[in-house]
Amino acid sequence: MIEWTIPTMTCGHCVGVVTRTVRAADPNAEVQIDLASHTVRVDTGEDPALIAKALAAAGYTPQARP
Repeated sequence: MIEWTIPTMTCGHCVGVVTRTVRAADPNAEVQIDLASHTVRVDTGEDPALIAKALAAAGYTPQARP
């Protein structure tokens, strides 16, 4: 499972865009989002860098969680 923080994810619309973007990169991905902490957890078989690149292209640059 990959876990990122996306500080610019601030509303329900953002959650929808992030979810759709991850699923476009990997239709089988499991996506869990905690809007309050701006956290995205993705369970995927794809290269995490490809999903991060897709999110950045959509305007939501993910940051690695410590």
